[in-house]
Amino acid sequence: MGKTHLAIGIGHKAVDAGYRVLFHNALDLVEALELAEMKGELKKKISQLGKYDLLIIDELGYLPMTRQARYNLFQLINSLYEYRSIILTTNKDFTCWGEFFHDDNVAVPIIDRIIHHSHIFMLGGESY
Repeated sequence: MGKTHLAIGIGHKAVDAGYRVLFHNALDLVEALELAEMKGELKKKISQLGKYDLLIIDELGYLPMTRQARYNLFQLINSLYEYRSIILTTNKDFTCWGEFFHDDNVAVPIIDRIIHHSHIFMLGGESY
């Protein structure tokens, strides 16, 4: 309930405070990373995304990811780790992340980097 709305609200407050913020639907972000990787420009794309102070990734986990998509997302999360802020919205509990990553060996390091230094908000109730 209201995950995207809350993430956008926090993003607006960050912009008002002078921070650079980018909002991305998770599927669109993964596709953009895959396209960059196919062009041999993944490092450049990750570097561009790293210029934002806050990256909002909305609706992670609705669709399974390919092996390359998981690798690309890990590269992004790893490059932002302890350097930039991430807001991530999902309906999935951390214990289920192996399902949409299809690999607990990838899910665990991504979760580790996301939850370290993080504030987790568990929302419930009716959707807006």
